[in-house]
Parts: sequence; C-alpha cells; structure tokens
Amino acid sequence: MSQDKAPVTAAIRVLRQHKVPYTEHLYEYVEYGGTGESARQLGVAEHAVVKTLVMEDEGKKPLIVLMHGDCEVSTRNLARQTNRRHVEPCTPDIANRHTGYMVGGTSPLGTKKPIPVYIESTILDLERIYLNGGKRGFLVGLDPKALLPILSPTPVQVANRHE
Repeated sequence: MSQDKAPVTAAIRVLRQHKVPYTEHLYEYVEYGGTGESARQLGVAEHAVVKTLVMEDEGKKPLIVLMHGDCEVSTRNLARQTNRRHVEPCTPDIANRHTGYMVGGTSPLGTKKPIPVYIESTILDLERIYLNGGKRGFLVGLDPKALLPILSPTPVQVANRHE
C-alpha cells in the first residue's frame, strides 16, 4: 500500500456531503499502469474499475466520460450522441486545468468547475464500481446509481471493448 490512511480529497468531501456509502481502496500507483494495474492490485474485475476521461469538443469545452476500465471510448460515437462535431481527449495539462486533479487521480466528483458528465450506460447495470477518489493510488467503491443525483450524468453507448 502506498499509505495507511486514505486522503480526504474534494471527491471524498462530495461523497460525504451527499451521504453516499463508499469504501476506500488504496493501491500502489504505477505510472501508465491504468485500470488493469489497479484492478489487479485490488483483486477486482477491470470492467468494474471506471475510468474518468477528460475530453474536449470542437469549441475546446470540456466533458467527462466515465468508461469501463477494459473498454475504450469511440470519440466518433460520443460526438454523434452528444450533438458535437468533434470530441478528443485533452492533454494531461489541460485535463488538470479543467478538473483540478492530476491525471491518474482524476475523479468526476469535486471538479474545480462544473463539467458535463457522460456515463457508459452499462456501468449503471453493475452492482459496485471502483472510481477514482481524487488522488493517484486511491479508488472508492460504491453503487454506480449513487452518482446519478450528484453528477446528473447522461447515459451513452460509446464503448469499444479492447481485448
């Protein structure tokens, strides 16, 4: 474990404020390890580890996509389903500026400014997900439906499963 005590981040403050039950999961952060590494260390399915991806549209407006750890986002389908001409991932520096979080520790909860959130619809079918808690090496386990009143995410079908 990277540390004994979980940090109190902006994301954790949001969960507490909304009285969302969650569990804290610390793991040793590995640069470029991604969801595969966190899932392996925590002994959970990578499909239940949810990535927080910061993207921008043609007008450089940010949006967040919540995606299964073992899937990629089809930016073409995302643009189509969100009525945008073009969507692409932000650079790490721009993502950090939009969210206030460091890439690898980005949570959709407690972002610096409100950002529209899109969620792969099948995430809501899972009983429990593991979402970034706002710091590298820190995930929170929770019912994905608990995110609905907090984030008001728009469900989309934009997953490309990678093997």
